[in-house]
Amino acid sequence: MEPTYNRGPIVATSVPAMEEVRLDLRADANHAILWRDGDLYLLDQRVLPQDERYVRCRDAAGAAEAIRAMVVRGAPAIGITAAYGVALAARRRYAEEGDGWKAVIEPDLRLLAAARPTAVNLFWALDRMRGAVAALPAGDPVPALLAEAEAIHAADFVANRVMGDLGAGLIEGPTNVITHCNTGGLATGGHGTALGVIRSAWAQGRIERVYADETRPWLQGSRLTAWELERDGIPVSLMADGAAAARMARGGIGWVIVGADRIAANGDTANKIGTYGLAVAARHHGVKFMVAAPTSTIDTAIASGAEIPIEERDPSEILQCGGRQVGAPGVGAWNPVFDVTPAGLIDAIVTERGIVLNPTLERMSALLA
Repeated sequence: MEPTYNRGPIVATSVPAMEEVRLDLRADANHAILWRDGDLYLLDQRVLPQDERYVRCRDAAGAAEAIRAMVVRGAPAIGITAAYGVALAARRRYAEEGDGWKAVIEPDLRLLAAARPTAVNLFWALDRMRGAVAALPAGDPVPALLAEAEAIHAADFVANRVMGDLGAGLIEGPTNVITHCNTGGLATGGHGTALGVIRSAWAQGRIERVYADETRPWLQGSRLTAWELERDGIPVSLMADGAAAARMARGGIGWVIVGADRIAANGDTANKIGTYGLAVAARHHGVKFMVAAPTSTIDTAIASGAEIPIEERDPSEILQCGGRQVGAPGVGAWNPVFDVTPAGLIDAIVTERGIVLNPTLERMSALLA
């Protein structure tokens, strides 16, 4: 999955050592996760769009820190990164322990699993890699585990293209749409989930303009989604998160299209904080609401959204902006990263295996049967 074009050297740093290296790569959303010369490289999403640099991970600790620190984010991309992290862990453990590497790799897997709690793709990918580990005979495990990670990566890209076409078929255009957070190539193995639907619908003439919420506090909408859409030549207008309801009230919005970090068995969906409010506003204004996510995001072990663990991050992310204090001295902050949208507010869940309209437990079960 190497880029076929160049745009001069891009700075890469190693996590956590932060050792600078040079790669002759053009930063690109569909090449945000790269395996090159035996190491994992991640496009650093903390500094886009002002700076385009890659971070190098040489072991499981580096991959876990990159996930935790949000060098890489987006549920599918987190799962893919963790899969490559297992290959890195196996390489180190095999070098240290020879054929006894399986007995000492479990702490690495736990470290990766602890990086972020909400996105179920992380645990899905680790479970798949655990199965691959258990099936390996004696000898160097890296080729087989790397092949498994690459298969997860490639399958996600294919699934996104399928989702894009399925979701686009629901949009009666031309119309305008609203999206929240970033769900494009940066958040996945390429093309994107919700942004993949938007890309496909734009290509089919079904979308005229995308309104992207800025997505506080990490500004994934303004920094990442707008960056991706502008590079694709898709008209995009940024707006403050709180402006979405007013924009719907003016008319001309056909759909709100978002991704998901975990979907419960009944269709309740956890996504970036602010998604729930969008769904409430959309229902009030008669705007359709679509969730696009791979089936690996569906957690059948969780009956409803009430059981989904919601990550809370450092209050400083709310109290600061761009490293500058904006909150009044002495004031605290509540900083949940996700919220849960009830299935009753969702018109369609689009996956690579099909579409669930007005999701319920029975309809979600039928999709996975």
